[in-house]
Amino acid sequence: MAKYIKNEQMEKLISLCKRRGFIFQSSEIYGGMNSCWDYGPLGVELKRNIKNFWWKKMVTSRENVVGMDAGILMHPKVWEASGHVENFHDPLIDCKSCRTRFREDKAPHVFKCSKCIMKFKIVNGVIEGKSKYTKLFESTIAGEPHTYVGSECPRCKNENAIELEGLECPKCGGNDFTEAKQFNLMFKTHYGPSEDTASQIYLRPETAQGIFVNFSNISNTIRTKLPFGVGQIGKAFRNEITTGNFIFRSREFEQMEMEFFIKDDESKQWYEYWIKERFEFYKQLGINKENLRLRDHEENELAHYARGCTDVEYKFPFGWSELEGIADRKSYDLQQHIDASGKNLTYFDQEANEHFVPSVIETSAGVDRTLLTVLADAYWDDVENNRVVMSLSPKIAPVKVAIFPLVNKDNMPEIAKKIFDNVSEHLAAFYDKAGSIGRRYRRQDEAGTPFGITVDSQTLEDGTVTLRDRDTLEQIRIPQDKVLSVLIEKVNI
Repeated sequence: MAKYIKNEQMEKLISLCKRRGFIFQSSEIYGGMNSCWDYGPLGVELKRNIKNFWWKKMVTSRENVVGMDAGILMHPKVWEASGHVENFHDPLIDCKSCRTRFREDKAPHVFKCSKCIMKFKIVNGVIEGKSKYTKLFESTIAGEPHTYVGSECPRCKNENAIELEGLECPKCGGNDFTEAKQFNLMFKTHYGPSEDTASQIYLRPETAQGIFVNFSNISNTIRTKLPFGVGQIGKAFRNEITTGNFIFRSREFEQMEMEFFIKDDESKQWYEYWIKERFEFYKQLGINKENLRLRDHEENELAHYARGCTDVEYKFPFGWSELEGIADRKSYDLQQHIDASGKNLTYFDQEANEHFVPSVIETSAGVDRTLLTVLADAYWDDVENNRVVMSLSPKIAPVKVAIFPLVNKDNMPEIAKKIFDNVSEHLAAFYDKAGSIGRRYRRQDEAGTPFGITVDSQTLEDGTVTLRDRDTLEQIRIPQDKVLSVLIEKVNI
Protein backbone atom coordinates (compact mmCIF):
# COMPACT_ATOMS: atom_id res chain seq x y z
CA MET A 1 0.00 0.00 0.00
CA ALA A 2 2.77 2.43 0.90
CA LYS A 3 4.20 2.35 -2.60
CA TYR A 4 1.84 5.20 -3.56
CA ILE A 5 3.26 7.50 -0.88
CA LYS A 6 6.88 8.48 -0.39
CA ASN A 7 6.21 10.61 2.67
CA GLU A 8 7.44 8.82 5.82
CA GLN A 9 4.57 10.05 7.98
CA MET A 10 2.03 8.87 5.42
CA GLU A 11 3.74 5.47 5.24
CA LYS A 12 3.35 5.09 9.00
CA LEU A 13 -0.30 6.11 8.82
CA ILE A 14 -1.06 3.71 5.97
CA SER A 15 0.66 0.88 7.83
CA LEU A 16 -1.42 1.57 10.93
CA CYS A 17 -4.62 1.71 8.86
CA LYS A 18 -4.03 -1.81 7.60
CA ARG A 19 -2.69 -3.16 10.90
CA ARG A 20 -5.67 -1.96 12.91
CA GLY A 21 -8.39 -2.53 10.35
CA PHE A 22 -9.18 0.99 9.19
CA ILE A 23 -8.45 0.68 5.46
CA PHE A 24 -7.28 -2.13 3.15
CA GLN A 25 -6.27 -2.03 -0.48
CA SER A 26 -9.09 -3.32 -2.66
CA SER A 27 -8.69 -6.87 -4.04
CA GLU A 28 -5.31 -7.12 -2.33
CA ILE A 29 -5.04 -10.92 -2.68
CA TYR A 30 -5.10 -10.44 -6.48
CA GLY A 31 -2.46 -7.75 -6.50
CA GLY A 32 -4.79 -4.88 -5.62
CA MET A 33 -6.50 -2.15 -7.60
CA ASN A 34 -4.66 1.13 -7.99
CA SER A 35 -6.32 3.83 -5.84
CA CYS A 36 -9.23 1.61 -4.82
CA TRP A 37 -9.76 1.03 -1.11
CA ASP A 38 -11.90 -1.04 1.24
CA TYR A 39 -12.88 0.09 4.73
CA GLY A 40 -12.30 -2.46 7.48
CA PRO A 41 -14.10 -2.88 10.83
CA LEU A 42 -12.70 0.30 12.40
CA GLY A 43 -12.70 2.28 9.16
CA VAL A 44 -16.35 1.67 8.38
CA GLU A 45 -17.35 2.79 11.88
CA LEU A 46 -15.22 5.94 11.66
CA LYS A 47 -16.68 6.69 8.24
CA ARG A 48 -20.22 6.17 9.47
CA ASN A 49 -19.58 8.42 12.49
CA ILE A 50 -18.23 11.21 10.25
CA LYS A 51 -21.26 10.99 7.97
CA ASN A 52 -23.65 10.93 10.92
CA PHE A 53 -21.90 13.96 12.44
CA TRP A 54 -22.17 15.85 9.13
CA TRP A 55 -25.84 14.87 8.73
CA LYS A 56 -26.68 16.03 12.23
CA LYS A 57 -24.84 19.35 11.82
CA MET A 58 -26.12 20.06 8.30
CA VAL A 59 -29.59 18.51 8.13
CA THR A 60 -31.39 17.28 11.24
CA SER A 61 -30.35 20.15 13.51
CA ARG A 62 -31.50 22.79 11.00
CA GLU A 63 -35.06 23.89 10.43
CA ASN A 64 -34.43 24.93 6.83
CA VAL A 65 -32.40 21.97 5.48
CA VAL A 66 -33.81 18.61 4.40
CA GLY A 67 -32.17 15.47 3.04
CA MET A 68 -32.50 13.26 -0.01
CA ASP A 69 -30.76 10.33 -1.68
CA ALA A 70 -30.63 10.39 -5.49
CA GLY A 71 -29.74 7.41 -7.65
CA ILE A 72 -26.22 6.82 -8.94
CA LEU A 73 -27.60 6.12 -12.42
CA MET A 74 -29.33 9.10 -14.03
CA HIS A 75 -30.61 9.96 -17.48
CA PRO A 76 -27.65 10.83 -19.74
CA LYS A 77 -29.29 14.14 -20.64
CA VAL A 78 -28.70 15.24 -17.04
CA TRP A 79 -24.96 15.26 -17.71
CA GLU A 80 -25.38 16.94 -21.08
CA ALA A 81 -27.39 19.74 -19.48
CA SER A 82 -24.95 20.13 -16.57
CA GLY A 83 -22.01 20.48 -18.96
CA HIS A 84 -20.19 17.36 -17.78
CA VAL A 85 -20.30 15.63 -21.17
CA GLU A 86 -18.77 18.61 -22.92
CA ASN A 87 -16.51 20.10 -20.26
CA PHE A 88 -15.56 17.44 -17.71
CA HIS A 89 -12.15 16.65 -19.20
CA ASP A 90 -8.49 16.36 -18.24
CA PRO A 91 -5.64 17.15 -20.68
CA LEU A 92 -3.57 13.97 -21.20
CA ILE A 93 -0.16 13.61 -22.82
CA ASP A 94 2.02 10.57 -23.56
CA CYS A 95 5.78 10.38 -23.07
CA LYS A 96 7.27 9.28 -26.38
CA SER A 97 10.17 7.59 -24.63
CA CYS A 98 8.43 5.34 -22.07
CA ARG A 99 4.78 5.58 -23.25
CA THR A 100 3.60 6.76 -19.81
CA ARG A 101 0.32 8.69 -19.91
CA PHE A 102 -0.40 11.45 -17.41
CA ARG A 103 -2.18 14.76 -16.93
CA GLU A 104 -0.35 17.63 -18.58
CA ASP A 105 -1.12 20.01 -15.72
CA LYS A 106 0.22 17.54 -13.13
CA ALA A 107 3.55 16.83 -14.86
CA PRO A 108 6.77 18.14 -13.30
CA HIS A 109 7.42 21.66 -14.61
CA VAL A 110 11.05 22.71 -15.02
CA PHE A 111 11.80 26.41 -14.52
CA LYS A 112 15.01 28.37 -14.77
CA CYS A 113 16.21 31.90 -14.16
CA SER A 114 17.32 33.48 -17.41
CA LYS A 115 19.88 35.61 -15.54
CA CYS A 116 21.69 33.24 -13.18
CA ILE A 117 20.54 29.93 -14.78
CA MET A 118 19.23 28.58 -11.45
CA LYS A 119 16.78 25.70 -12.12
CA PHE A 120 13.78 24.45 -10.19
CA LYS A 121 11.47 21.49 -10.75
CA ILE A 122 7.94 21.98 -9.48
CA VAL A 123 5.39 19.18 -9.09
CA ASN A 124 1.81 20.08 -8.11
CA GLY A 125 3.02 23.41 -6.78
CA VAL A 126 5.81 21.91 -4.65
CA ILE A 127 9.50 22.34 -5.36
CA GLU A 128 11.61 19.21 -5.72
CA GLY A 129 15.27 19.35 -4.86
CA LYS A 130 15.79 21.23 -1.63
CA SER A 131 17.91 24.35 -1.50
CA LYS A 132 18.32 27.26 0.86
CA TYR A 133 16.21 29.30 -1.56
CA THR A 134 13.24 26.95 -1.53
CA LYS A 135 11.03 28.71 1.03
CA LEU A 136 11.57 32.14 -0.48
CA PHE A 137 10.94 30.79 -3.95
CA GLU A 138 7.74 29.08 -2.86
CA SER A 139 6.37 32.21 -1.23
CA THR A 140 7.30 34.29 -4.24
CA ILE A 141 5.78 32.09 -6.92
CA ALA A 142 3.02 30.21 -5.10
CA GLY A 143 0.15 29.28 -7.40
CA GLU A 144 -0.46 27.32 -10.57
CA PRO A 145 2.54 26.60 -12.83
CA HIS A 146 1.73 29.29 -15.39
CA THR A 147 1.72 31.98 -12.70
CA TYR A 148 5.37 31.27 -11.85
CA VAL A 149 6.61 32.97 -15.01
CA GLY A 150 7.68 36.53 -14.37
CA SER A 151 8.42 36.14 -10.66
CA GLU A 152 11.55 37.36 -8.95
CA CYS A 153 14.50 34.98 -8.85
CA PRO A 154 15.40 34.19 -5.22
CA ARG A 155 19.10 33.98 -6.04
CA CYS A 156 19.85 37.00 -8.21
CA LYS A 157 16.70 39.02 -7.35
CA ASN A 158 16.03 39.83 -10.99
CA GLU A 159 12.37 40.39 -11.72
CA ASN A 160 10.59 38.67 -14.58
CA ALA A 161 13.50 36.27 -14.87
CA ILE A 162 11.80 32.94 -14.09
CA GLU A 163 10.91 31.10 -17.28
CA LEU A 164 9.24 27.78 -17.98
CA GLU A 165 11.81 25.52 -19.63
CA GLY A 166 9.45 22.60 -20.25
CA LEU A 167 7.80 19.52 -18.83
CA GLU A 168 9.45 16.37 -17.56
CA CYS A 169 8.11 12.81 -17.62
CA PRO A 170 7.48 11.72 -14.01
CA LYS A 171 8.60 8.18 -14.86
CA CYS A 172 11.67 8.38 -17.10
CA GLY A 173 12.57 12.08 -16.99
CA GLY A 174 12.10 12.53 -20.73
CA ASN A 175 10.92 15.75 -22.33
CA ASP A 176 9.35 14.65 -25.63
CA PHE A 177 5.56 14.34 -25.51
CA THR A 178 2.53 13.92 -27.73
CA GLU A 179 0.00 16.69 -28.15
CA ALA A 180 -2.45 16.96 -25.28
CA LYS A 181 -5.77 15.17 -25.74
CA GLN A 182 -8.91 15.75 -23.72
CA PHE A 183 -10.10 12.73 -21.71
CA ASN A 184 -13.61 12.70 -20.21
CA LEU A 185 -13.55 11.73 -16.55
CA MET A 186 -16.97 10.11 -16.38
CA PHE A 187 -17.26 6.33 -16.20
CA LYS A 188 -19.46 4.92 -18.96
CA THR A 189 -21.68 1.89 -18.68
CA HIS A 190 -24.72 0.44 -20.46
CA TYR A 191 -28.30 0.51 -19.31
CA GLY A 192 -30.45 -2.49 -20.21
CA PRO A 193 -29.73 -5.70 -22.13
CA SER A 194 -28.05 -4.14 -25.19
CA GLU A 195 -24.61 -2.58 -25.39
CA ASP A 196 -24.93 0.02 -28.12
CA THR A 197 -24.56 3.78 -28.09
CA ALA A 198 -28.28 4.21 -27.40
CA SER A 199 -27.93 2.41 -24.06
CA GLN A 200 -24.84 4.29 -22.89
CA ILE A 201 -25.13 6.10 -19.57
CA TYR A 202 -22.70 7.38 -16.92
CA LEU A 203 -21.92 6.73 -13.29
CA ARG A 204 -22.50 10.09 -11.63
CA PRO A 205 -19.35 12.20 -11.14
CA GLU A 206 -21.05 14.22 -8.39
CA THR A 207 -24.17 14.01 -6.24
CA ALA A 208 -25.32 17.61 -6.71
CA GLN A 209 -27.22 17.14 -9.97
CA GLY A 210 -29.60 14.71 -8.28
CA ILE A 211 -30.66 17.58 -6.03
CA PHE A 212 -31.08 20.06 -8.88
CA VAL A 213 -33.25 17.82 -11.06
CA ASN A 214 -35.47 17.13 -8.02
CA PHE A 215 -35.85 20.78 -7.04
CA SER A 216 -39.57 21.00 -7.81
CA ASN A 217 -40.31 17.63 -6.22
CA ILE A 218 -38.62 18.71 -3.01
CA SER A 219 -39.91 22.30 -2.83
CA ASN A 220 -43.49 21.16 -3.51
CA THR A 221 -43.21 18.40 -0.90
CA ILE A 222 -41.74 20.35 2.00
CA ARG A 223 -43.71 23.52 1.13
CA THR A 224 -41.20 25.82 2.78
CA LYS A 225 -40.03 29.30 1.94
CA LEU A 226 -36.62 30.30 0.69
CA PRO A 227 -33.94 30.06 1.83
CA PHE A 228 -33.75 26.28 2.24
CA GLY A 229 -31.18 23.61 1.65
CA VAL A 230 -31.05 20.00 0.50
CA GLY A 231 -28.30 17.73 1.82
CA GLN A 232 -27.12 14.44 0.41
CA ILE A 233 -24.43 11.86 1.08
CA GLY A 234 -23.53 9.37 -1.63
CA LYS A 235 -21.01 7.72 -3.92
CA ALA A 236 -19.56 9.43 -6.98
CA PHE A 237 -17.13 8.18 -9.62
CA ARG A 238 -14.43 9.89 -11.64
CA ASN A 239 -12.01 8.12 -13.95
CA GLU A 240 -9.06 10.11 -12.65
CA ILE A 241 -5.79 9.63 -14.47
CA THR A 242 -3.66 11.02 -11.67
CA THR A 243 -4.63 9.40 -8.38
CA GLY A 244 -2.69 8.82 -5.19
CA ASN A 245 -1.90 10.09 -1.72
CA PHE A 246 -3.75 7.12 -0.26
CA ILE A 247 -7.52 7.80 -0.11
CA PHE A 248 -7.14 11.52 -0.90
CA ARG A 249 -7.84 11.05 -4.62
CA SER A 250 -9.48 7.89 -5.90
CA ARG A 251 -11.86 6.88 -8.68
CA GLU A 252 -14.68 5.85 -6.35
CA PHE A 253 -15.42 8.20 -3.49
CA GLU A 254 -18.20 9.52 -1.31
CA GLN A 255 -19.45 13.09 -1.08
CA MET A 256 -21.33 15.11 1.54
CA GLU A 257 -23.02 17.92 -0.37
CA MET A 258 -25.62 20.54 0.42
CA GLU A 259 -27.30 22.88 -2.06
CA PHE A 260 -28.73 25.97 -0.36
CA PHE A 261 -31.36 27.73 -2.49
CA ILE A 262 -31.68 31.50 -2.04
CA LYS A 263 -32.79 34.74 -3.60
CA ASP A 264 -29.95 36.04 -5.72
CA ASP A 265 -29.64 39.35 -3.87
CA GLU A 266 -28.95 37.39 -0.65
CA SER A 267 -26.06 35.38 -2.11
CA LYS A 268 -23.23 37.35 -0.46
CA GLN A 269 -24.51 36.97 3.09
CA TRP A 270 -25.25 33.26 2.71
CA TYR A 271 -21.93 32.60 0.96
CA GLU A 272 -20.08 34.14 3.91
CA TYR A 273 -22.31 32.32 6.38
CA TRP A 274 -21.61 28.87 4.94
CA ILE A 275 -17.88 29.50 4.67
CA LYS A 276 -17.79 30.19 8.39
CA GLU A 277 -20.05 27.25 9.24
CA ARG A 278 -18.08 24.74 7.22
CA PHE A 279 -14.73 25.88 8.62
CA GLU A 280 -16.09 25.46 12.15
CA PHE A 281 -17.30 21.96 11.30
CA TYR A 282 -13.76 20.64 10.96
CA LYS A 283 -12.72 22.20 14.25
CA GLN A 284 -15.72 20.48 15.85
CA LEU A 285 -14.40 17.19 14.48
CA GLY A 286 -11.38 17.73 16.71
CA ILE A 287 -8.99 18.80 13.94
CA ASN A 288 -6.18 21.13 14.98
CA LYS A 289 -7.14 24.61 13.73
CA GLU A 290 -3.46 25.35 13.02
CA ASN A 291 -3.66 22.77 10.23
CA LEU A 292 -6.75 24.35 8.66
CA ARG A 293 -7.09 27.37 6.44
CA LEU A 294 -9.46 29.04 3.96
CA ARG A 295 -8.36 29.82 0.41
CA ASP A 296 -10.38 31.94 -1.99
CA HIS A 297 -10.21 30.95 -5.64
CA GLU A 298 -8.55 33.41 -7.98
CA GLU A 299 -10.56 34.78 -10.91
CA ASN A 300 -8.88 32.41 -13.37
CA GLU A 301 -9.65 29.38 -11.16
CA LEU A 302 -13.39 29.88 -10.98
CA ALA A 303 -15.72 27.67 -12.98
CA HIS A 304 -17.57 29.63 -15.64
CA TYR A 305 -20.82 29.37 -13.68
CA ALA A 306 -19.38 30.37 -10.27
CA ARG A 307 -19.50 33.84 -8.76
CA GLY A 308 -17.11 32.80 -6.02
CA CYS A 309 -15.53 29.73 -4.45
CA THR A 310 -13.61 29.18 -1.23
CA ASP A 311 -11.82 26.00 -0.23
CA VAL A 312 -11.29 24.67 3.26
CA GLU A 313 -7.76 23.28 3.13
CA TYR A 314 -5.80 21.00 5.45
CA LYS A 315 -2.05 20.75 5.84
CA PHE A 316 -1.52 17.09 4.97
CA PRO A 317 1.93 15.48 5.21
CA PHE A 318 2.09 15.97 1.42
CA GLY A 319 1.12 19.66 1.60
CA TRP A 320 -1.90 21.94 1.75
CA SER A 321 -4.83 20.43 -0.14
CA GLU A 322 -8.56 20.90 -0.52
CA LEU A 323 -10.99 19.36 1.93
CA GLU A 324 -14.16 21.09 0.88
CA GLY A 325 -15.38 23.73 -1.53
CA ILE A 326 -18.03 26.35 -0.79
CA ALA A 327 -19.26 27.86 -4.05
CA ASP A 328 -21.74 30.49 -5.19
CA ARG A 329 -23.14 28.73 -8.28
CA LYS A 330 -25.71 31.45 -9.01
CA SER A 331 -28.76 29.99 -10.81
CA TYR A 332 -26.68 28.15 -13.41
CA ASP A 333 -27.65 24.54 -12.66
CA LEU A 334 -31.40 25.00 -12.38
CA GLN A 335 -31.44 27.19 -15.48
CA GLN A 336 -29.50 24.60 -17.47
CA HIS A 337 -32.02 21.90 -16.58
CA ILE A 338 -34.94 24.22 -17.33
CA ASP A 339 -33.52 24.91 -20.79
CA ALA A 340 -32.71 21.27 -21.50
CA SER A 341 -35.85 19.61 -20.12
CA GLY A 342 -38.45 22.30 -20.74
CA LYS A 343 -39.74 21.72 -17.20
CA ASN A 344 -40.60 24.38 -14.67
CA LEU A 345 -37.95 24.47 -11.93
CA THR A 346 -38.75 27.96 -10.73
CA TYR A 347 -39.75 29.03 -7.23
CA PHE A 348 -42.97 30.95 -6.61
CA ASP A 349 -42.71 33.74 -4.07
CA GLN A 350 -46.23 34.31 -2.78
CA GLU A 351 -45.42 37.59 -1.08
CA ALA A 352 -43.92 39.12 -4.21
CA ASN A 353 -46.28 37.16 -6.49
CA GLU A 354 -43.48 36.17 -8.83
CA HIS A 355 -41.72 33.11 -10.21
CA PHE A 356 -37.91 33.09 -10.37
CA VAL A 357 -34.98 30.68 -10.60
CA PRO A 358 -33.20 30.53 -7.22
CA SER A 359 -29.47 30.93 -6.85
CA VAL A 360 -27.46 28.33 -4.99
CA ILE A 361 -24.68 28.23 -2.42
CA GLU A 362 -23.08 24.78 -2.51
CA THR A 363 -21.01 23.10 0.18
CA SER A 364 -19.22 20.03 -1.17
CA ALA A 365 -17.04 17.84 1.04
CA GLY A 366 -15.41 14.46 0.51
CA VAL A 367 -16.14 11.77 3.08
CA ASP A 368 -12.89 9.95 2.30
CA ARG A 369 -10.81 13.13 2.42
CA THR A 370 -12.41 14.10 5.71
CA LEU A 371 -11.62 10.66 7.09
CA LEU A 372 -8.01 10.93 5.91
CA THR A 373 -7.79 14.37 7.53
CA VAL A 374 -9.11 13.02 10.81
CA LEU A 375 -6.61 10.15 10.75
CA ALA A 376 -3.64 12.31 9.74
CA ASP A 377 -4.43 14.90 12.37
CA ALA A 378 -4.94 12.30 15.11
CA TYR A 379 -1.77 10.26 14.48
CA TRP A 380 1.24 10.85 16.71
CA ASP A 381 4.24 8.97 18.01
CA ASP A 382 4.37 9.11 21.81
CA VAL A 383 8.10 8.44 22.05
CA GLU A 384 8.21 9.05 25.79
CA ASN A 385 5.76 6.22 26.45
CA ASN A 386 6.84 4.05 23.51
CA ARG A 387 3.48 3.95 21.79
CA VAL A 388 1.59 5.10 18.71
CA VAL A 389 -1.62 7.04 19.38
CA MET A 390 -4.63 7.99 17.28
CA SER A 391 -6.12 10.92 19.19
CA LEU A 392 -9.53 10.73 17.55
CA SER A 393 -12.27 12.88 19.00
CA PRO A 394 -14.60 10.79 21.19
CA LYS A 395 -17.48 12.07 19.04
CA ILE A 396 -16.32 10.09 16.02
CA ALA A 397 -13.96 7.42 17.40
CA PRO A 398 -15.00 3.97 16.11
CA VAL A 399 -14.89 2.52 19.62
CA LYS A 400 -15.61 4.77 22.57
CA VAL A 401 -14.38 2.51 25.37
CA ALA A 402 -12.46 -0.73 25.77
CA ILE A 403 -13.20 -2.88 28.79
CA PHE A 404 -10.61 -5.21 30.29
CA PRO A 405 -10.32 -7.66 33.15
CA LEU A 406 -6.82 -7.24 34.57
CA VAL A 407 -6.39 -11.03 34.75
CA ASN A 408 -8.56 -13.94 33.67
CA LYS A 409 -9.43 -15.17 37.15
CA ASP A 410 -11.04 -14.18 40.47
CA ASN A 411 -14.35 -13.32 38.76
CA MET A 412 -12.76 -10.33 36.98
CA PRO A 413 -13.77 -11.48 33.45
CA GLU A 414 -17.37 -11.94 34.57
CA ILE A 415 -17.54 -8.46 36.09
CA ALA A 416 -15.86 -6.88 33.04
CA LYS A 417 -18.23 -8.70 30.67
CA LYS A 418 -21.23 -7.49 32.64
CA ILE A 419 -19.99 -3.90 32.37
CA PHE A 420 -19.43 -4.40 28.64
CA ASP A 421 -22.96 -5.75 28.12
CA ASN A 422 -24.41 -2.72 29.88
CA VAL A 423 -22.25 -0.12 28.12
CA SER A 424 -22.48 -1.61 24.62
CA GLU A 425 -26.24 -1.02 24.52
CA HIS A 426 -25.51 2.72 24.47
CA LEU A 427 -21.93 3.21 23.24
CA ALA A 428 -19.59 1.39 20.86
CA ALA A 429 -17.49 -0.74 23.21
CA PHE A 430 -14.85 -3.45 22.89
CA TYR A 431 -14.10 -6.30 25.30
CA ASP A 432 -10.56 -7.66 25.39
CA LYS A 433 -9.07 -10.19 27.81
CA ALA A 434 -6.17 -11.50 25.69
CA GLY A 435 -2.55 -10.61 26.48
CA SER A 436 -0.91 -8.33 28.99
CA ILE A 437 -2.82 -5.25 30.06
CA GLY A 438 -0.08 -3.05 28.59
CA ARG A 439 -0.45 -4.61 25.15
CA ARG A 440 -4.19 -4.31 25.31
CA TYR A 441 -3.86 -0.62 26.14
CA ARG A 442 -1.46 -0.11 23.21
CA ARG A 443 -3.79 -1.83 20.74
CA GLN A 444 -6.62 0.47 21.73
CA ASP A 445 -4.36 3.56 21.61
CA GLU A 446 -3.63 2.75 17.97
CA ALA A 447 -7.32 2.14 17.28
CA GLY A 448 -8.17 5.59 18.63
CA THR A 449 -10.29 4.35 21.54
CA PRO A 450 -10.43 7.33 23.94
CA PHE A 451 -11.20 5.48 27.19
CA GLY A 452 -10.39 2.23 28.92
CA ILE A 453 -12.12 0.55 31.85
CA THR A 454 -10.11 -2.02 33.82
CA VAL A 455 -11.51 -4.42 36.40
CA ASP A 456 -8.81 -5.27 38.93
CA SER A 457 -8.34 -6.56 42.48
CA GLN A 458 -9.56 -3.30 43.99
CA THR A 459 -12.83 -3.76 42.10
CA LEU A 460 -13.39 -6.91 44.13
CA GLU A 461 -12.85 -4.94 47.32
CA ASP A 462 -14.78 -1.69 46.84
CA GLY A 463 -16.66 -1.97 43.52
CA THR A 464 -14.60 0.70 41.74
CA VAL A 465 -12.87 0.34 38.37
CA THR A 466 -10.01 2.18 36.67
CA LEU A 467 -10.92 4.74 33.98
CA ARG A 468 -7.92 5.40 31.70
CA ASP A 469 -7.61 8.37 29.37
CA ARG A 470 -5.93 7.56 26.05
CA ASP A 471 -4.15 10.87 25.50
CA THR A 472 -3.09 11.91 29.00
CA LEU A 473 -2.71 8.36 30.40
CA GLU A 474 -4.45 9.64 33.52
CA GLN A 475 -6.15 6.90 35.54
CA ILE A 476 -8.90 7.52 38.07
CA ARG A 477 -11.20 5.28 40.08
CA ILE A 478 -14.95 5.45 39.49
CA PRO A 479 -17.80 3.34 40.91
CA GLN A 480 -18.68 0.34 38.81
CA ASP A 481 -22.33 1.39 38.61
CA LYS A 482 -21.37 4.90 37.34
CA VAL A 483 -19.33 3.73 34.34
CA LEU A 484 -22.03 4.33 31.72
CA SER A 485 -23.07 7.78 32.94
CA VAL A 486 -19.44 8.96 33.22
CA LEU A 487 -18.62 7.71 29.71
CA ILE A 488 -21.71 9.30 28.15
CA GLU A 489 -20.76 12.62 29.69
CA LYS A 490 -17.17 12.38 28.44
CA VAL A 491 -18.05 11.19 24.93
CA ASN A 492 -20.48 14.07 24.43
CA ILE A 493 -18.05 16.75 25.56
